[in-house]
Amino acid sequence: MDNEIGQNYFLRDVKLLREQARASLDDGAVTEDYEDPEASVTLLQSALATEIVCVLRYTMNAISVAGLSSKSVAEEFQEHADDEREHMMLIAERIDQLGGTPNFDPEGLASRSATEYGHATSLKDMVRENLVAERIAIAHYRDLIHYFHDKDPTTRAMLEQILKDEEDHANDMHALLEAHKDK
Repeated sequence: MDNEIGQNYFLRDVKLLREQARASLDDGAVTEDYEDPEASVTLLQSALATEIVCVLRYTMNAISVAGLSSKSVAEEFQEHADDEREHMMLIAERIDQLGGTPNFDPEGLASRSATEYGHATSLKDMVRENLVAERIAIAHYRDLIHYFHDKDPTTRAMLEQILKDEEDHANDMHALLEAHKDK
């Protein structure tokens, strides 16, 4: 009985899978059952641009923050910049796996990004802009997760991890905003 279950477990014929795998080696990891990898790459390009803008904004904030609590806040901003850079690399690698070329071109970056770079000069405004950006990113990643749900579980899992990090970042920014409410 166990042997029957083992032999009948596969939903597709193994011989067919082998033929399909050999037929299009130029497609790398993208097998024939991927739904519209070009559309997936286009959506991920926007997420990539968003992460690039977040890296730049958090890095600039870490450098330019001033005030009594600036050292600890600068460290928090730098930590977030590092996290956003990791997200950027994950998304770029996934775009490559799907057969696309990650778009790191600075020209048009702002229009490709869901978030904005911002121009805050005060600590409170920096934190507020970062919280807004995180909230935008959270909504954007939730939409992407919904889109990729059954179409591409690998991309969905990556986006779910990024979403978790973005929610942590939003929570951190909210806590900083609350701590500096009266300042």
